[in-house]
Amino acid sequence: MDRRSPVHIPRTLTLAVLLVLSATACTQQDGRDIARQFSNGKPDEFFQTTVDRVATLGMHDNLQSLYLLMNKLYLRNPNQWRLSGYTDAVTAAREIRRAIEQRQALPALGDRRDLAALSYSLSPEFRGDRVGAFIYAIGSMLVTAHGGRTQFYMTDSINPQFVSNAARNIEKATWLLSQRQDANGALMLFSNEISEQGSNLSFAVEFGKIVARLDLLAQILDERYRRIGLNYAQSLLLMNFLPVQ
Repeated sequence: MDRRSPVHIPRTLTLAVLLVLSATACTQQDGRDIARQFSNGKPDEFFQTTVDRVATLGMHDNLQSLYLLMNKLYLRNPNQWRLSGYTDAVTAAREIRRAIEQRQALPALGDRRDLAALSYSLSPEFRGDRVGAFIYAIGSMLVTAHGGRTQFYMTDSINPQFVSNAARNIEKATWLLSQRQDANGALMLFSNEISEQGSNLSFAVEFGKIVARLDLLAQILDERYRRIGLNYAQSLLLMNFLPVQ
């Protein structure tokens, strides 16, 4: 009977085989993930850089936050949508949203947009739907600060300073919303509430989300333009010729 001693495989070889198998599995998994994400993408995403995509998603989320705030303000101030001339708050909100996204004027504000509309919407002279005017003013300001667009592609440019300025304007508008009173000393619009019955700071929280997204985008844009300038300076320092194709 042939008795042979067991074959001993070196430990290093075993580890190497396991690493190769693990790497192969990871590569296959990564490939499937990339393929799935690629198939789920929209055709226009091919014309977007990473920054373009971040700006587009940020604008979408900011407008959604703004529409959420509009619905909450209509709930807290049910008398306002009745001043809009529409039959209910849902219709009023839909028309405000359409005016923002299609860059149309709001009849109650005349030709006012952006900052002019924001100041007028919280002034004693304004007599219409103050909720709709306030939200429209902020929405139109956001779109203007992003170059008049809500979706962004390689050929578009966004000024990071304008985006940062929009964030600061929203901070001021949030404060005005909680402080501005009419001639009788009553708040023009009810939003946040701190009382013995409880606290409701959801308005400040949602506005804070918009400000945070704007500040992040401004920083990303600033860094992108800084890197472009830095790369150019490095090419001059190293005397490298710039690619032409």
